[in-house]
Amino acid sequence: MNDKKILCIEDEAEMIDLIRLILGRRGFEVQGATGGVEGVKKVKATLPDLVLLDLMMPDMDGWEVYQQIKADETTRKIPVIVVTAKAQNIDKVLGLHIAKVDDYITKPFSPQDLLASVEKILNS
Repeated sequence: MNDKKILCIEDEAEMIDLIRLILGRRGFEVQGATGGVEGVKKVKATLPDLVLLDLMMPDMDGWEVYQQIKADETTRKIPVIVVTAKAQNIDKVLGLHIAKVDDYITKPFSPQDLLASVEKILNS
């Protein structure tokens, strides 16, 4: 399990650090990308096992990042968990059923929720 690479695409450095702390304790290698543009580049460069994706970022919307990941032959099979403060039911429905993200976590989240989601996706 310890060789899994996770890329966290999130515009707040503190949130990347928090996620790195939570998942690092379980042996995951967590890299961060502070924004959508950098995130798309890093996904293509590092081919992580999982992407944690924020939806609301100033440079590129999370859904646009998601579409770019899924449109590229080399990255389309990488699972994506949306981690966002957008907690409206419509956003969750859009994410899980229309866009087909692998999971959807709303902020604030508990470390247990994050770990359970990551482990569920990586073990499936």
